[in-house]
Amino acid sequence: MSTCSSDCSSCSSDCSSRQEDFTAHLAPGSSVKHVYAVMSGKGGVGKSLVTSMLASAFAAQGHRTAILDADITGPSIPRSFNIKRDELMVTGEDDETALLVPPVSSNGVRIMSANLLVENEDDPIVWRGSLIASAVKQFYSEVFWDDIEYMFVDMPPGTGDVPLTVFQSLPVEGIIMVTSPQELVSMIVSKAVKMAKQMNIPVIGLVENMSYFECPDNGKKYNVFGESHIDEIAAAEGIKVLAKLPIDPETAKLVDSGRASEINLAPMDEAVKMISALASFKKD
Repeated sequence: MSTCSSDCSSCSSDCSSRQEDFTAHLAPGSSVKHVYAVMSGKGGVGKSLVTSMLASAFAAQGHRTAILDADITGPSIPRSFNIKRDELMVTGEDDETALLVPPVSSNGVRIMSANLLVENEDDPIVWRGSLIASAVKQFYSEVFWDDIEYMFVDMPPGTGDVPLTVFQSLPVEGIIMVTSPQELVSMIVSKAVKMAKQMNIPVIGLVENMSYFECPDNGKKYNVFGESHIDEIAAAEGIKVLAKLPIDPETAKLVDSGRASEINLAPMDEAVKMISALASFKKD
């Protein structure tokens, strides 16, 4: 197992115990009760926005909430919450016991991201897949997660190394799938849903971002990216539509200026209810 690449598709060995070998364990003193992944089949659909909104919604309810930014090569979470590198702390007396202490946003969300480890936020992270996957596990096991109730993992797009690592290594209880209205999305969502089923992780529901634009002058809704197909996709896959988020210039402005904590969270109400219900079921 010391030479395992985590790529099960190319492995000819009998690795019946691989789940145990891949499992990431929390550091002593850390606690995370519930872990949920926010996933998309393709990039550019607003996955990080949905992650930020979900984490903020649970924090607003008084829960201790965290975001593990697994989108290593395209991290945007720290900028969204105006979190800086110098806010990342280290605890421990020596290298063997040292743990990273995630910064806390203005609304109480604890955040761990690769962009907090580079000298400049626009420095690229040019790593191979195995190193990226290893970093994701370290973000879970070598960070001091102080009594976290809800952790949201902001996944990179697609169904590659990192999603596989997250699903095999972290105790993910459910997945929120983020989509956009384009026709092509139905095929892409199906691929991601099938991966989730293969990993035996339930898809809690779909969130369609950029669903429409509501004109401020006449109140009419315009389908900028074409007619939505999310209801058809949800019916075909047997999952629920949790939200249809509009194209909102104000939301974009808040995120770009590091004020994600101020976004209107009402559209996430149904998603929050579903996640809370699943968490309650797991707890019982």
